[in-house]
Amino acid sequence: MLSSRPFYGIFLMTIDPQSFVIFTDGACSGNPGPGGWGSIVAMPNGRVRELGGGERATTNNRMEMMAAIEALGEVLVVGPANVVLHTDSTYLIRGITQWIWGWRSRGWKSAEGKDVANRDLWEELARQITQLKPHVVDWRHVRGHEGIPGNERCDEIAVGYSKGTFVALYNGSSDDYDVDLNALPENLPLPERKPSSGGSSGSKSSGGPASYLSYHGGVVRRHKTWAQCESRVKGQSNAKFKKAKSQQDEREILSSWGLDPKCNVVDE
Repeated sequence: MLSSRPFYGIFLMTIDPQSFVIFTDGACSGNPGPGGWGSIVAMPNGRVRELGGGERATTNNRMEMMAAIEALGEVLVVGPANVVLHTDSTYLIRGITQWIWGWRSRGWKSAEGKDVANRDLWEELARQITQLKPHVVDWRHVRGHEGIPGNERCDEIAVGYSKGTFVALYNGSSDDYDVDLNALPENLPLPERKPSSGGSSGSKSSGGPASYLSYHGGVVRRHKTWAQCESRVKGQSNAKFKKAKSQQDEREILSSWGLDPKCNVVDE
């Protein structure tokens, strides 16, 4: 839906005129504490609308999710179409594209058996995505505070609402909008999670050496090196593979593949 060319480390993106282009961000002081969210929705009809809001007692993750929910709500009101959504929240992207399948299959429990945090927002986000079908949401990760105009403006809106200060929100033609929504970094994979990351459950992952999971022909294998994993999946259609840093990582990966996280894994 987007094409690009490099320009001093930032890529100038050509936006598909039939797609919505969205930027979102959340902010929170104290986590939990007073928070805010901000979104920019660039519409296929050539209009841009900024959205923002806040809560007195919330978390950063909830604000990141609210920013996406409110922006997608605008898409549903204007008229469903494909969406390219940019966020600096890996929690949001992993949650809606990977973890949610396992949570649902376990009755909204994490791999450790704990209640999934922010279930109400995850369910609303999933409902919106269902309403958008057959259109899709292309979730794009951008690094925060690295000079990406759309991300910086959403951060400004979110921080303003978290502090209870007035923020003038734009609603008008894209020709008169002074934020360059075409300036983006190269589209790169999500950064790998740190071993101490809370992941989907909010608890710390256990550290340890990395492993590589592969899935092909109905069999899941665990490899000690990428070379072993690559030799199994290379050239195989429908094969899946991913690096894992902990047992929790492995369970989440299996869930994202639609498998039982407790299924048999063959060590190679």
